[in-house]
Amino acid sequence: MPLPELAQAHTDLDDEDVAWLQLLQADWQIIADLSFADLVLWLPDRAGTGFWAGGQMRPTTGPTAYVDDIIGSFAPTGRRPLVDQAYAEGRLVREGDPEWRDDVPVRNETIPVRRAGRVIAVVGRHTNLLGVRTPSRLELSYLQTAADLTQMIAAGYFPAPGPRSDHADSPRVGDGFLRVDDQGRVVYASPNALSAYRRLGLSGDLTGLVLTDLTRDLVPPRQRPDEETLSAVLGGRAHRDTELGTPSVALIVRSIPLRPHGEHIGALVLVRDVTDLRRRDRELVTKDATIREIHHRVKNNLQTVAALLRLQARRMDSPDAKAALEEAVRRVGSIALVHETLSQTVEENVDFDEVADRLGTMVTDVGSSEDGVGARVRREGSFGVMSSDAATALAMVLTELVQNAVEHGQPGLTEIVVGAHREGDVLRVRVDDDGAGLPAGFDLDGSSSLGLTIVGTLVESELGGRLTMGPGPGGRGTRAEIDARLG
Repeated sequence: MPLPELAQAHTDLDDEDVAWLQLLQADWQIIADLSFADLVLWLPDRAGTGFWAGGQMRPTTGPTAYVDDIIGSFAPTGRRPLVDQAYAEGRLVREGDPEWRDDVPVRNETIPVRRAGRVIAVVGRHTNLLGVRTPSRLELSYLQTAADLTQMIAAGYFPAPGPRSDHADSPRVGDGFLRVDDQGRVVYASPNALSAYRRLGLSGDLTGLVLTDLTRDLVPPRQRPDEETLSAVLGGRAHRDTELGTPSVALIVRSIPLRPHGEHIGALVLVRDVTDLRRRDRELVTKDATIREIHHRVKNNLQTVAALLRLQARRMDSPDAKAALEEAVRRVGSIALVHETLSQTVEENVDFDEVADRLGTMVTDVGSSEDGVGARVRREGSFGVMSSDAATALAMVLTELVQNAVEHGQPGLTEIVVGAHREGDVLRVRVDDDGAGLPAGFDLDGSSSLGLTIVGTLVESELGGRLTMGPGPGGRGTRAEIDARLG
């Protein structure tokens, strides 16, 4: 159960309390990784009889202490005495002896979560001691930073108010870790952080350097943020991130100021090399632009073909030949409409409602049959979004059916209604007209009409459906129905 729903169902936490806990969860992967420990968020039951597990996070830097998920479970008062104590006394609580869980020794600690002077929840920190060894300098830096952050949680200084910071590009602890002092000078840099800065052009070590000054020297002004942002993030004064780099390297830098006892003592700075990610982004943008340009050119070429066919039709003396060329103009134009729509979007899908509306107008405008003059095309319902292949086939089908209604609906034709009903991948389409209706003895399977042959073939082969035709509503006019599957 998501945190908001669980809190509403079992606790007295208000919306601001829940929002604070969600901000904490946005950043607690960092705390779990720095601590080499699992984190569990415990919410106080409104009846005061225990705590509900509202969230859980496993470390990526060490073995987990919880093989199974415990979100949504209830711990009555007394079952987890450290949680009871941290909540009641509002302080960090550490036990002496480890707890054995599934043959694994686990060290337990609890951290009160304070907001606006109140303890609103408790975070349990659980370390699998089988993964503990003599710590390296990197691990000692991780643990010290984790201790500072947990002190901030208990004092109400963390998380920082503002928008969530767990976006897809956000750096993680393993990407690159730096610890800076209150002057913005690097106290410790992980090997990954050092590698990232060496890609920017650093030739020596990071330790002892002022990170803001160093970055200003390595990164051209056009490819770094404004001076205020640069100083705030790299100096460790603001809880935020920024992107910077050179023409060949892109980094995201994220800062979390540290003030475990209220005064600023430095910051945790995470660095992620996103060079390859940005290169792929540029390739995708270029690919999308190329695809749109191809659709645009196909549309232009089809319109040129339609114009040539129209010119040829005007020079024909035979009425049948002229009508055949004009039908070809409409068919080419319906395909061109789909490519025009695709040329205006980054997706290879088409919102078909606009195409259908424009097809209706095109058929009645382009058609030269005087009998069709004055017929109005109206759409009911929505076709929704579909693939370009399905859209091309359906555009041809609608063009033929509407044109068929225009040509054969007289006398009496005034309106053509195109109805659409979509349920997932199943699309039902109907084309109703109020015209003269079908001729006596009409048989769709035996029809020699080229247009209906095209429709039947496209519906069956491209749309995986079937076409039926019969009298319209109330026995007046004609109805053509299509059941198609777009998946």
